[in-house]
Amino acid sequence: MEEAKTNMYCIYDSQLLTAFTSSLYIAGLASSLVASRLSTAIGRKNTMVLGGCTFLAGAAINGGAANIAMLILGRILLGFGVGFTNQATPVYLSEVAPSKWRGAFNTGFQFFIGIGVVAANCINFGTAKHSWGWRLSLGLAIVPAVIMTIGALLISDTPSSLVERGKLTQAKRSLVKVRGKETDVEPELADLIKSSEIAKAANQEPFVTIFERQYRPHLVMSIAIPFFQQVTGINIIAFYAPVLFQSVGFGSNSALIAAIILGMVNLGSILVSTSVVDRYGRRFLFLVGGIQMFVCQVALAAVLAVTTGVSGTKHISKGYAILVLVLMCIYAAGFGWSWGPLSWLIPSEIFPMKIRPTGQSISVAVNFATTFVLSQTFLTMLCHFKFGTFLFYAGWIAVMTIFVAFFLPETKGVPLDSMYAVWERHWYWQRFVQRKS
Repeated sequence: MEEAKTNMYCIYDSQLLTAFTSSLYIAGLASSLVASRLSTAIGRKNTMVLGGCTFLAGAAINGGAANIAMLILGRILLGFGVGFTNQATPVYLSEVAPSKWRGAFNTGFQFFIGIGVVAANCINFGTAKHSWGWRLSLGLAIVPAVIMTIGALLISDTPSSLVERGKLTQAKRSLVKVRGKETDVEPELADLIKSSEIAKAANQEPFVTIFERQYRPHLVMSIAIPFFQQVTGINIIAFYAPVLFQSVGFGSNSALIAAIILGMVNLGSILVSTSVVDRYGRRFLFLVGGIQMFVCQVALAAVLAVTTGVSGTKHISKGYAILVLVLMCIYAAGFGWSWGPLSWLIPSEIFPMKIRPTGQSISVAVNFATTFVLSQTFLTMLCHFKFGTFLFYAGWIAVMTIFVAFFLPETKGVPLDSMYAVWERHWYWQRFVQRKS
């Protein structure tokens, strides 16, 4: 801040700050690609346990860091943990959930991310006045890491993963546990065994198989959906929310409170998504959320342009600063019931069993790669593009909303082993897919 120019957008243009933030995503990118093999070899459950342990180590190093190098090392370990769990958890949820409730189950993943964001912002606010507060803020990540590790140890692995590894007795027990004792699980178990046998008969490297023509639509979605999720700009705004709010006129404490409000709005909107995603479908939420986010980003850019001037040197009034917060909250709500949870749901449910871990790994890797680039460049972009930064994201939101309208089929209520039919009926993707017996 002391070295900043008078331009309000450049107050935090620091490569050291962005390096600390974005180092997590480089580590996550690397670990997510390894995680597909781990998830196949040791199961979804054990991959989550490994992720929890790695996260625990990273949080401990960050809390006790003596220099910047230790902070970045801890952040890298957190990245490994996030990479493992982000790959395994959405797949786990999709594989254990009944088809008719799969959307609601999977959006729970994003809901608890939202709880974490709100909790983190509250902790930051509570510790901001103390010189040691940053240690507590970073070190308290140990708590969710312990909960995640112990929780993963207490659950059974998914029936699909157990069948895939030849543990049929355990797979049946797992099915009975997740479907209920009164349910006849034999037909579902038989379908899982059949799918696994077909996959093993092919005996191909998953990273080769996924590039076959018949899986072209799956591959495109596993790349496009996470990429588009990040270019909405939501994670950048979430990471730098206090910084951003201070830049547009909030005081230090007010900026932290504004970040908490933003997180609460996002959390509430995820609950809305959970309740309606299996009723109205994925496409409806994507389209409504996209339009809502686009309007808010354009309005946000217009307000900042008018109030701060082209140079960004004018001081924004308190009333307009509150308007900026309101627009961001409406924007966060649009993301919370659309691209937030659905970007984890879609890649986890569209792939056949033999390439599901690989597809999820590619999806997570693209997510991390895009997040790294954006988080590393956002503060510099804000400094140079000023209010135009929000128009940049608005343009991407327009593109991705059009993409969904034309190319994303509806997957609501479709069993995982019948998902091929969705692509066969699509006006464009039907030319690529082949029906599987």
